[in-house]
Amino acid sequence: MRICHLYGNLLNTYGDVGNLMAFEYELKKMGIDFKRNIISIGDDFKANNYDFVFFGGGQDYEQSIVKDDLLKKRDELHKFIENEGLFLAICGGYQLLGKYYYNADGEKIEGLNIFDHYTINQESKNRFTGQIKIQVERFNEICLGFENHGGRTFLSNNQKPFGIVLEGNGNNGEDKTEGFIYKNTIGTYLHGPILARNENLCRKIIKIII
Repeated sequence: MRICHLYGNLLNTYGDVGNLMAFEYELKKMGIDFKRNIISIGDDFKANNYDFVFFGGGQDYEQSIVKDDLLKKRDELHKFIENEGLFLAICGGYQLLGKYYYNADGEKIEGLNIFDHYTINQESKNRFTGQIKIQVERFNEICLGFENHGGRTFLSNNQKPFGIVLEGNGNNGEDKTEGFIYKNTIGTYLHGPILARNENLCRKIIKIII
């Protein structure tokens, strides 16, 4: 299993590298060999070199550092997604796959525009924080996590949510959607980390690509 940790030296808010630790732990139990590479600023990303890409989030400062470099990788990332590679994007990574988001200072940050979702700030710099529970239809799982985001994300009409909110706020606190899913790409706000807290989900997404 060839694993890419996108900007793993810069984007690791709330210990979301734990997703990779959980993923690799399950691979070991299955007897599957793996190699993990960090692809960061100035590094080439080639879609055909990887089976699983993990893209975490960071503070506004770290995300502002990577955004220009990320655009150079857009075409290959898009190719990876369309070729049904397994891609997990958490929080800021999820936002950057969309059209744009606004940082805490109200500055508009352009995303990769691979997907049509967009993210705006909450009023008075409020945040959605706390435990969250979602129903994930595709994997027939109820997943638990922790959300902590100031952005409100809205999906387009042609996007499917990753899950439906049972408890918590989700994408925007209004429409009960959480994250999005397209082919084998998942974007979500669930920290926890999500794969460590939801072992069944972790095993099921591995089975997509083995």
